[in-house]
This record gives sequence, structure tokens and C-alpha cells, in this order.
Amino acid sequence: MQDSHLLTYTVPEVIPYISWGYFFHAWGFKGAASRSPEARQLQADALRMLEEWADRLHVRCLYRLCRANADGDNLLLEGATLFPLLRQQTPHAGGGPLLCLSDFVRPLSTGIPDTVGVFAASVHEGAAIADDPYRHLLLQTLSDRLAEAAAERMHLHVRREAWGYAPDEDLPIADLLAERFQGIRPAVGYPSLPDQSVNFLLDDLLDLRRIGITLTENGAMHPHSSVSGLMLAHPAARYFSVGRIGEDQLCDYARRRGLPVGVMRKFLAGVL
Repeated sequence: MQDSHLLTYTVPEVIPYISWGYFFHAWGFKGAASRSPEARQLQADALRMLEEWADRLHVRCLYRLCRANADGDNLLLEGATLFPLLRQQTPHAGGGPLLCLSDFVRPLSTGIPDTVGVFAASVHEGAAIADDPYRHLLLQTLSDRLAEAAAERMHLHVRREAWGYAPDEDLPIADLLAERFQGIRPAVGYPSLPDQSVNFLLDDLLDLRRIGITLTENGAMHPHSSVSGLMLAHPAARYFSVGRIGEDQLCDYARRRGLPVGVMRKFLAGVL
């Protein structure tokens, strides 16, 4: 449908979209502890750092809306890119369906194209902090949250304008962070999309270097404060965990991915 689009945000533009719960969790504050005086002091330090570093943090996103269809447990993007996915294999106690992200995309057999979004967001630090472990860790955890916040703001723009499937959406930010909008944004490495190697497929579609992201041989993104994934619009789309998979699905997935089983075993070690 289109090439990738680049969005650049200032730090103040994305601060309202920060999920502070995840920030506190990264520092070991869970539940009621995130409301403690120590946690509030940490947040105050974080906000001061964001103000101090506002001109030295570069917040950028890429997105692309691809012509797409589901073909079994695969996505076919732009008629050429095969994007394999994993399906749940462990039966649910309530007998519910075994889900795959492709379930939320129109099947190829219908002959009618659908749309799937792909995205990446990254935060680059314009300078490093030396000889101050606390400030260094604070900056790193803030950069991680800013990348996620930028993806949240980008997804809002996509839903209301670029893709435009929810033009009248008018949710408060608290509802956005609680994911009360239509559609989902599963990120690479998360429970429904656990294979980090698909970052190579996303790179082919987005050209991640446009926002300064490079990939290691294992598909990890550099800088670390980066996030990538898919955007699905189906009203019934929801998050889920693939969970454990068996040797049969590992072999089938490796075949669809076009990589040796031994290589895929490394990438999927966490769900085997």
C-alpha cells in the first residue's frame, strides 16, 4: 500500500504516554510499593532527567501499512513477504480456541485484501553518562519507556488518521495505556510474537536504519531502547500467550521460516 513513514517526536510530546507502572516495575517497585515515598522520589528524579535531557534524546518511529492476508498460520504481506506465526498448542481449561495472530486477518481464500501494520520505535541518547551508575540506569529505563510511549502515540495516529479505522476515537490517555482501543499492537518478543528473528522480516519491510536501528546476528535491536511489531485492527483481536509448543510445531515453523530447525530452536528456546 505504501512505503514506511517516519515520525519524529520531542520528549515532551511522548511523556504523557509513558506507562509509569512498567517503569516502577523495572526498578523493583511492585503493587503498593509503586506508591511509596521512595518510588515517588524516583519518579521526580526521572521527570527532572527528562527535562534535562529533552534536547539530547531522539525519539523516532517507523510504520508501514501493508496489503495483507492470512494463509493458515502465516501472514502474506505485500503479496511477497511470508511472515510465519505460532499457534497455541496447549488446550485451554475452558475449551477455547487455540489462537494465532493470523486469526485476526482476512484469509487469502476470500480473495479480498486486508491490512496489517508493521512498526518500530527507538530512542537514541545524544550523549552518555559517565561515572554515575544511578543516573545511567535511570536514563536507560526512561529511554525504554519513551520508546514504548512513542509507539503508543504512533499507534494512535495510525488508528485515527493514517489507517483511519477509528477516526472518532477519543480516549483519555489512561484508557490508551489500558489498551481499551480497537485493535492490538503485539511487539516482537512478547507472548504472542516470541520469535526475535522476525525482526529481519520487519527490517525488510521498514528499513530500520532510517531511525538508526541495527540488528545483531540474533535479531536483537540496537539501541536497546527500541520496540517493533505488528498492528492489527480486527475488533475481536486480543492479546494472548502462545505458551509452550511441541517439536512438531517447531519443525513446521522452521520450514515456513526457511531456516534450519537448530536455528529456530535457539530463537524459540523460551517457548519449547
